[in-house]
Amino acid sequence: MDLDLSEMNFNDLDYGVLSKVSIGSMALSTLISAILTFLACFVVIQLVLRALERILKRASRLDATLKGFILSSVRILLWILTGIIVAGALGIPTTSLVALISIVGLALSLSVQNILSNLFSGLTLLISKPFRAGDYVEAAGKAGTVKAVGLFYTQLNTLDNIFVSIPNSDVTGTIICNYSREPLRRVDRIFSASYDSSTDDVKAAVSDAISRDIRILQDPPPFVRLSDYKDSCIEYTVRVWCRTADYWDVFFNLNENVRECFAAKGVEMTYNHMNVHILDR
Repeated sequence: MDLDLSEMNFNDLDYGVLSKVSIGSMALSTLISAILTFLACFVVIQLVLRALERILKRASRLDATLKGFILSSVRILLWILTGIIVAGALGIPTTSLVALISIVGLALSLSVQNILSNLFSGLTLLISKPFRAGDYVEAAGKAGTVKAVGLFYTQLNTLDNIFVSIPNSDVTGTIICNYSREPLRRVDRIFSASYDSSTDDVKAAVSDAISRDIRILQDPPPFVRLSDYKDSCIEYTVRVWCRTADYWDVFFNLNENVRECFAAKGVEMTYNHMNVHILDR
């Protein structure tokens, strides 16, 4: 530090005197100005972040992961701006600094392109909310219960309890089927019966099977109609409604009850076969 005490009056120390004091090639006044600028920026950052935290707490619809990402992104941006402002206060050319930051940012974005794709896809999922944790969905060729929606991966548990992590870009780039979103779900089944069984007997047997399960709703009403004539059988389409949580229980119980009711009413459940008639000439 080059300090000339002969030119300083300690009873009348002002900015002009400080400007004559230097640390290396930097004037002490410039350094003090940069420090004050940094402190001011630090105070502003704290105020902005606290205000943002209060705003995000009130936004109950936003996912907690998304809130954390927004807060972290704003914090990083504010500190980058602080670095540029302080550099300007120190006399460092900020134009070159901004250009350097831009080039580095571009290089990083190209090198982590897949990561950024998953990141923005994760933000899309968190904002649009096509599904939530606990929903049973099918996406990117996988089906299971959603455990978590992160910024990079969507995590599922399949029916056979396999934990699957799917990149978010794959999820947003495909059709998403959410089986849990609606409170009610329709069970569609097709049952076959012999040509020898009358339509009324078949429909009565199916109706009896439906009435055995109290989880099957009567509104909307069950649907039982003859739908197609096949080579070896007649097909009957059955559609019933139930609560979404009861879907699989209703599905399997309906299969079992129809078989029992067909047997009770003498309705034959056929299978593919060929009838050969030998003509005696």
